[in-house]
Amino acid sequence: MVSRGIRLNYLTIGYNTVEAIVSLAAGIVAGSVALVGFGVDSAIEVTSAGAAQFRLRADSDPVLRERSEHWTHRLVGASFLLLAAYVLMDAGRSLLLRDPPESSKVGIALLALSVVVMPLLARAKRKVAVGLGSGTLAADAAQTSLCAYLSVIALAGVGLNALLGWWWADPVAAIAMLPIIVKEGVDGVRGHSSCADGCKS
Repeated sequence: MVSRGIRLNYLTIGYNTVEAIVSLAAGIVAGSVALVGFGVDSAIEVTSAGAAQFRLRADSDPVLRERSEHWTHRLVGASFLLLAAYVLMDAGRSLLLRDPPESSKVGIALLALSVVVMPLLARAKRKVAVGLGSGTLAADAAQTSLCAYLSVIALAGVGLNALLGWWWADPVAAIAMLPIIVKEGVDGVRGHSSCADGCKS
């Protein structure tokens, strides 16, 4: 079970690294708040998966495992809250100044791919979390699910801008991400994991 979790996390780290780089680059070029926000979220996912990797390798050391669980939740939670603040400010600025983003075919393709890949990864990682009884791994699986939800929201905003010219759909999509991002951030800072399957921290 541990070896499977390690392989899944290597896959997550690799995919999310590419996802973060491409999303951020495409978002900056297009001026898309939704894409940049999604890219930053992907970077947080890399941090979370890296911490989960450390948790998996520390499985034989109870003290190290407990410390890893404790600090990982708070680090990832704080990162989400910072992301929420950025998205709120940048999306608000775009709407206030009526600053339309350009369409991004690269961004649309990446988001569409993430809509498919992220749920599959989350499901596999959740099974490992339940098997090991790990709150950190459960939180990591939940954050992968979060990435899937955010990719759907971002795809809607970026897609509507590209297809219908609804420039405001992009920052509105970014704002629509906020409830999910803030909840994960608050839960993380409080040290709570999103473990709906009865995992133990």
